[in-house]
Amino acid sequence: MQAPKNAFRLAIASPGARIGLWLGLADSYAAELCATAGFDWLLIDGEHGPNDLRSMLTALQAIAPYPAEPVVRLPHGDPTLIKQVLEIGATTLLIPMVESGAQAEMLARATPYPPEGTRGVGSGLARSSRWSAYSAYLNEANDCVSLLVQVETLAGLAQLDAIAAVDGVDGVFIGPADLAASMGYRGQPGHDAVRAAIERAIEDILRAGKAPGILATDEALARRYIELGARFVAVGVDATLLAQATRALAARYAGSTANRTADY
Repeated sequence: MQAPKNAFRLAIASPGARIGLWLGLADSYAAELCATAGFDWLLIDGEHGPNDLRSMLTALQAIAPYPAEPVVRLPHGDPTLIKQVLEIGATTLLIPMVESGAQAEMLARATPYPPEGTRGVGSGLARSSRWSAYSAYLNEANDCVSLLVQVETLAGLAQLDAIAAVDGVDGVFIGPADLAASMGYRGQPGHDAVRAAIERAIEDILRAGKAPGILATDEALARRYIELGARFVAVGVDATLLAQATRALAARYAGSTANRTADY
């Protein structure tokens, strides 16, 4: 049995936007529901969502039967955690707060098996190899894994060319919220200065031959970044969508049952 190709990495290597959804609820039932919606990819958030290794695993299992490609965001770029998340079957990783070419090189070394990298070998215990059902997994695994790095500070932008030049980095994701805060516009990812920085970054990433990505819940911004060539664009967050929909529903009925007195 041959290990499957990484469809997400193949998709973002070509022009065109792949549209995704952020999963922050840390619930596999919600993840499966979102997997039926028709998105190209789903981001399992281990940085700001309350996910741990086991809940990441159940989310991967819930999404697996559906066409949406899972991407796992780790809380930080620790090689041991990278190894563990790869072994539960994640094939595309997003690492936050990357600020230098040297840091990107370390991450690119942590994802492949030796001699190309430093990933520890324990595939017989791992879902990633289907417990050795993928008979050639050790020789195929390096081609199955995709690494995305997240640039989200002024320091990271200053090193963007060096980060994007690293072999083994397939895409660079611009984090608009943290970038806005780093630029002095906390809570304003749509500020003109932030938008201009993001647009320049998308152009620089494309020029380096890598895939730019972003989260943009404002539709006008999302369409602008798609127009500029962003190749993986998340356009919503499950927790936000649920909060907005439930609050709007409750508001429509506000006061309709208030101050009613039973007449006996």
